[in-house]
Amino acid sequence: MKILMLLSKEIITDDRVYREAKALVEAGYKVTVISWDRHGEYEKTSNIDGINVFRVYNEGIMRILKNDMLRNPLWWKKAYKKALEIYKKGYKFDFVHCHDLDTLQIGVWLKKKLNTKLIYDAHDLFIAYAKSKNLPRMIIKLIENFEKKLLSNVDGIVTVNEALANFYENLYNKPIQIVMNCKELITKRYIKPNSEIFTIFYAGILGRERFFPEIVDIVGNIDKVKLVIAGKKENIWKEVKKRSELYDNVEYIGTIPFKEVINLTLNADCIIAMVSPKNMGTKLATLNKQFEAMICGRPIITTRGTYAGELTEKLKCGLTVEYNAEAIKEAIIKLRDNPKLCEKLGKNALQAAIEKYNWENEKKKLLEMYKSMVDKFFNANNIRKR
Repeated sequence: MKILMLLSKEIITDDRVYREAKALVEAGYKVTVISWDRHGEYEKTSNIDGINVFRVYNEGIMRILKNDMLRNPLWWKKAYKKALEIYKKGYKFDFVHCHDLDTLQIGVWLKKKLNTKLIYDAHDLFIAYAKSKNLPRMIIKLIENFEKKLLSNVDGIVTVNEALANFYENLYNKPIQIVMNCKELITKRYIKPNSEIFTIFYAGILGRERFFPEIVDIVGNIDKVKLVIAGKKENIWKEVKKRSELYDNVEYIGTIPFKEVINLTLNADCIIAMVSPKNMGTKLATLNKQFEAMICGRPIITTRGTYAGELTEKLKCGLTVEYNAEAIKEAIIKLRDNPKLCEKLGKNALQAAIEKYNWENEKKKLLEMYKSMVDKFFNANNIRKR
């Protein structure tokens, strides 16, 4: 069976998409990904661990448009054209797997044109993201109607946690499978950090709903603490980079491949991942950083009253605090001054990963979903599997 995945970012920096694609390749599926390399940083075509990748760049008019919202329709057309080109050259994919709403229009076009099965992989709530941008009500309504229209075409939904599954289940009568962003285990033995100074690490989106750039100032003014930040060249990254340069104990290292994230997490004493509880999207989100911290045995500092915060409290694997500067500062100092507490919370995190929150468990769910859909596909068409 052949699968086409669509991704509106670079696969090398998207751990979830890479792990899903790799799991399917290892299970015997053929997987090709069309991704949007917005900064033209990678080769036009490549093969990553058996995954064929084709990249779309910002070329022509896409270069001069002000933002990605305006570029999206052009990305859809270019990706659709590339998908048809791949199909006509012999890669006759049976499934189109769309990652997030900004790829789903392409998938719907392909389903109608080629009669493929369509899977929607909802990493987060796009409508909540749109609302956080304070767009006019009319625009929000248009986005809601657009999402409903597109989702009426899908054959199955994959999402990241129970909260999002409930959201989609209440709106759409579609099969839903939860596949969490858990990571592959790297050790079953707690490894103490070997940093010379208490080090906090953050890798991910740099946005105001994640308490940036204020976190830079908070840590910059705390003694005997270092902050390392890895973030994509999107949103407010320039502001974060500029602010970081004001402090000797803050280092912004830019975009890094997800494979490097684990080593940096392991070298840190704790992870910070604050998200706004007022933004429904971030409030319900599962955080990659949380699962990265778990497999490395590192405590996390995150926001009370969010999905990530509830999981942290349930597993006793970090500290949850109110979404304000003073609370964040107090949590950092508490962990800095209490190595035994850090170790206890880190060990709890690692144990949770070993027992439940690991990629091996989540991978099984993904493969079971595909097996079920493949069986239905062939039974419905009364044909043999190839």
